[in-house]
Amino acid sequence: MNHSENALDQSPVERPAYFAHFVVRTSQYAEMVRWYSIFLNADLVYNDEKLTFLTFDEEHHRLAIVNKPGLVPMTNEHAGIDHVAYSYSSFEGLFRQYEWLKKHDILPHISINHGPTTSLYYKDPDGNQVENQVNNWPDAARPKAYFKTEAFAQNPLGEFFDPDAMSAKILAGSDVTAA
Repeated sequence: MNHSENALDQSPVERPAYFAHFVVRTSQYAEMVRWYSIFLNADLVYNDEKLTFLTFDEEHHRLAIVNKPGLVPMTNEHAGIDHVAYSYSSFEGLFRQYEWLKKHDILPHISINHGPTTSLYYKDPDGNQVENQVNNWPDAARPKAYFKTEAFAQNPLGEFFDPDAMSAKILAGSDVTAA
């Protein structure tokens, strides 16, 4: 189904104000709580043997982790959500987080410049994919226009990059914003 922006603008139904949280079920409860606490640099809001709430901002929780013994880890053979993405406000912020995660042996399995974003994809202990990204362009109009180009049609995924090399450039002060 293809909706035009004008059709959405004319809808009488209110859109959500923001994305509030997501919930992960796991049999690797302690490992997942540790991983997401580090990955999100999160505050522990609530924790017992069955449930954890984490947040990284003013929201009461951005992630809930539910302890459910006996679950099978996620594979690419299951239908479902592919990944959840978190945006950083700057290249420096994204790559400082990359270096922080590296110190905790949390490494991306894919590093790609999608055009509109520079993205690092990680897998949590259960195999769920989580993206950290930064917008390459300062406004929303340019990515929307880019999606209509032949360049995007030819390569919608983008270009892979070496995160260590990119991090070194950015943290040394180089301007690497997309053209």
